[in-house]
Amino acid sequence: MSTRFADKSVLVTGGGSGIGRGIALAFAQEGARVAVAGRGAGPLAETVELIEQAGGKAVALTGDVTNSADAARLVRETVEHFGGLDVAVNNAGVFGAAGPVAEIDEDEFRRVFEINVTGTLLAMKHQIGHMRAHGGGAIVNVSSNLGVHKRVEGVGAYNASKAAVTALTRSAARDHIGEGVRINTVSPGPVDTPMSTRPGESDAEKSERMKSEVPVGRSGAVAEIAAAVLYLASPEAGYTVGADLVLDGGVTA
Repeated sequence: MSTRFADKSVLVTGGGSGIGRGIALAFAQEGARVAVAGRGAGPLAETVELIEQAGGKAVALTGDVTNSADAARLVRETVEHFGGLDVAVNNAGVFGAAGPVAEIDEDEFRRVFEINVTGTLLAMKHQIGHMRAHGGGAIVNVSSNLGVHKRVEGVGAYNASKAAVTALTRSAARDHIGEGVRINTVSPGPVDTPMSTRPGESDAEKSERMKSEVPVGRSGAVAEIAAAVLYLASPEAGYTVGADLVLDGGVTA
């Protein structure tokens, strides 16, 4: 195990699967104590077990970041378990139902924004509150190459919500860097997770589709996204503030 994040405490929301799980594992492999947060206790326990099997330290924290009290509690419990909060990664998000803008269900639109945007806001609010009172820290939000960088038909709610996450992150970065809280974003394109797989699509079919849709010829690996997050959270990125690192194999180049 590397020691780049030795003695650091990290909170990862949406850590029960996919990119969030990969990020949590990567931090643990580099010496961090990781609080893995999400709404489902079972998937979180699986992530913690994987970390502990590899010799790392982790705790599962259930909570809903769209609830301000829960978002505050996740920070508080991370501090109680590990003695502080040095890094937070806000990965919790949903894709939402597909359909053209004129046919978007209004409740579904609100749900996507509540999770993707309000959830990110509330998580950051309480994370920043702790960090600025305890010597600073780093926050990385997970957005998407859809939104600011690219739009696709039929997912207007997701496009708009992720554009909002990117803008919100940059605003927060300017607001709080003077208080020692450094905030950035990663914006992945298609990744080897269920979210980027079409309904009924096999792995082989997805692989063929990626060859034509992504200049590099494949979808991204979760480990590649995690590596970028760890870089932005690390001291080596100390001069990087308000960045939006696009990781999409050249789709939006």
